[in-house]
Amino acid sequence: MAQPKRSWFLLSMMLIAANLRLPITLMPPLLPSLEKTLHLPSSLAGLLTSIPLITFAIFSPLIVKLARRWGNERTVFTLFLLLIAGSYLRIIPTITALFLGTFLVGIGADSGNVLIPALIKAHVPDQIQLGTSLYTLSMLLVGALGTAAAGILISHVSFGGTQAILGLLSIVAAIFWLPNLRAKRVPPLTATQQAAKPHYQSVWRQRAGWLITLFFGLQSLVYYVLLTWLPEIFLAHGVSTIAASNLLTLFQLSGLPLAFLVPYLYIKRHGILSLLIIMTLGYVVAPLTFLFPSHSVVFLAAMALISGLGSGVAFNLSIMFFTTKTTNPYQTAAISGMAQSAGYLLAAVGPILFGYLEESTHSWTPVLTVLAGLAIALTVTAVIVQQRGRIAD
Repeated sequence: MAQPKRSWFLLSMMLIAANLRLPITLMPPLLPSLEKTLHLPSSLAGLLTSIPLITFAIFSPLIVKLARRWGNERTVFTLFLLLIAGSYLRIIPTITALFLGTFLVGIGADSGNVLIPALIKAHVPDQIQLGTSLYTLSMLLVGALGTAAAGILISHVSFGGTQAILGLLSIVAAIFWLPNLRAKRVPPLTATQQAAKPHYQSVWRQRAGWLITLFFGLQSLVYYVLLTWLPEIFLAHGVSTIAASNLLTLFQLSGLPLAFLVPYLYIKRHGILSLLIIMTLGYVVAPLTFLFPSHSVVFLAAMALISGLGSGVAFNLSIMFFTTKTTNPYQTAAISGMAQSAGYLLAAVGPILFGYLEESTHSWTPVLTVLAGLAIALTVTAVIVQQRGRIAD
């Protein structure tokens, strides 16, 4: 069967990407309602954010194996149905349904996280920069807006109603993805063909693969620690709860333009150097300025904006490494699964460990200092990855 048109693939890919963070980012504004309605302890409520990240870590390598059997397009569609089922299962007002639904959401979202970079390389190999930009922009923008939309909806309708309304986007995405299932597939190989087919070197056994994994892991760790604890850090500077929430939104939104800037600069002569400078300013310098006892909202907003720019560079650069440091879609899916498995494991435990560090020292100074050190390691890793060239076949 013929490949679907590129424009249709890009549109449907953006719709799938828009749902990869939305079911997760819509939860924080809904937690007070859940705690009240289901008598959910705060300790369990926090798991609703961690469960998808842990799911990403566990299932990423398994999704790569499924894709080799079913094909990338069918694997994304099949597991995305789990995301839809999980989203609507959470409407049922029981703790069991809430956590089971969140688990299914995590599996469904992970299929897109792992396989969409490989799909971009397969469907638009000569427009990787454009495909990557549209992918990350859709995911990050809708994820950020979903937090705000959930906060507005929950003040007018129930948790179930909020979940049902925001879940409609996932149904639309699944419908638009259907033409991609007609993509040309290679028939199952015979025993003779199996013996004769090329055997790609495992990315798990290559230093370049581990360096890309380290980069993705460090950027995930730094981002989720900042996302989790920046509101508390802002409150420590004397701003109001509303101001702290707005500053966090600024942190999330300011990285969005980097979805287009990173792929554009990546191929320029001194583009990588410019990107690394922005990332270092955002992830090393800006967080350290929070050590200053400033109560100026303008100053904190400027630093939140710069930190967001750093996060935008780090995430988009990791996706560029997936697509440009591999030679074929199979490798792209493999390194994506490998990196996200380790990366999201770090992301899941990072906020907990750094929260314990603050609790034991009663200060944000060691948290921000250690975080800056990890961000320096992130920059060094990016330099090494860029100099090593592609992963070997």
